[in-house]
Amino acid sequence: MNSPIKFGTSGWRGLIARDFTFDNVRLATQGIADHLKSEIGNRKSEIYGRRPVVIIGHDTRFLGREFSLAVAEVLAASGFSPLLCQRDAPTPVIAHTIRVRKAVGGFNLTASHNPAEYQGLKFSTSNGAAAPPEATKQIEANIAKLIAGNWSFKAAVVGTFQCQTIDPQPDYFKQLRKLVDFAAIKKAKMKLAVELMYGTGSGYLDTLLEEAGAKVTLFHNELNPLFGGHHPEPNAEGMAEVSKFVRSGRAQMGLGLDGDADRFGIVDKDGTWLTPNQILALALYHLKKNRGWTGAVVRTVPTSHQVDAVAELLGVKLYETPVGFKYIGALMESESIIVGGEESGGLSVKGHVPEKDGVLACLLMAELVATEKKSLGHILKALEKQTGEFHSDRLNVRLTPEAKEALLKKLAAGLDRVGSFKVEKFITTDGYKFLLPNREWVAFRASGTEPLIRCYLEAKTAAQLKKLRTVCTTLLRG
Repeated sequence: MNSPIKFGTSGWRGLIARDFTFDNVRLATQGIADHLKSEIGNRKSEIYGRRPVVIIGHDTRFLGREFSLAVAEVLAASGFSPLLCQRDAPTPVIAHTIRVRKAVGGFNLTASHNPAEYQGLKFSTSNGAAAPPEATKQIEANIAKLIAGNWSFKAAVVGTFQCQTIDPQPDYFKQLRKLVDFAAIKKAKMKLAVELMYGTGSGYLDTLLEEAGAKVTLFHNELNPLFGGHHPEPNAEGMAEVSKFVRSGRAQMGLGLDGDADRFGIVDKDGTWLTPNQILALALYHLKKNRGWTGAVVRTVPTSHQVDAVAELLGVKLYETPVGFKYIGALMESESIIVGGEESGGLSVKGHVPEKDGVLACLLMAELVATEKKSLGHILKALEKQTGEFHSDRLNVRLTPEAKEALLKKLAAGLDRVGSFKVEKFITTDGYKFLLPNREWVAFRASGTEPLIRCYLEAKTAAQLKKLRTVCTTLLRG
């Protein structure tokens, strides 16, 4: 029998009741427990001989707490000491708690920004980062052995297992007070609109801003496992209500989080939704120029080269990694990195967890506006006078499996030109990226789970981006 549990870039996700069942959650947990036992007994492991403490948390999705208790029950039966967050908790909070409590790992029951019918299980290692591929492969192998041996677990009635609970908020707030200049926010007496997407950020981002003296207007801060019928994603569509509110003049900017608060959405003073690419460039600018932080910057392959241009302007070294925050996090653990981020809305900074933190990203943007007393758009325009403009886009194209395979074969061989654009460099760090003249580029990545190709584009003008979009659409359609 094939295993129903496969770990992707951010854990295992599945449809509730079809793939994501209590039996499968228990099976996955036992596979992880066996992996952790092996590591605790391995002299070469970073967790060798450690107390078997494991942190468990969940987001606001359907049955989050009940699934968490199922995890705790299996762990306890395997000799571990599970600690369950007392309420739904943001992903970065769980990551930080793993580190603070010196746990051997952590379980996060979340499907992040996916639709409400999905649930997920994310396993993090002892440093709070998402488990690397070498660990998840071992876990999948453990699960396959359990299936082959007809493993089963005699569980208590769902939701009745008793597990010790903890409040992770105080330690996390203490950490953010080290990283954010709340005095600057307080001095600015800001009016802010905050979109919480019915998610775990409630009681975290809003509380910190209110404590800093900001006047906060909240959107969707109540619990709703269906997320109001929308994806809990703070993209332009998800931040539309906040954009309208800011445009009315009732707030000077909008800040948003996804369902598990690891991704951010930022709306400028004029109601414009700013891309994660732009926010990463602004975060680097702020931490280097206004805070005087030293170190490098890291971004993923399809993230904007606007980050590169700002890094060059400030004399900062740049690293490029494959897609997946675990690769950014790994580099942040081994190198001095000011900020690391990706185009899908993830960001972390030096001295923090090697995991995405949307709460921190929002606070840093509020701090930047408070510090410079200018809108983010104004600051961006000033930067673009020195670096030039950057226009980015992403195309998602569904193909038949045969067409997908043929296109990937063609791309893997390299291209001399993309339409009329000459290829200056071919990069295969993750997918296929083609650098074009004048800092323009295109990149192609295949989805690992469906017949889909993602195409990322960046040009220096809106007109050039339109040309690139036409050329790449033709290429993708064959």
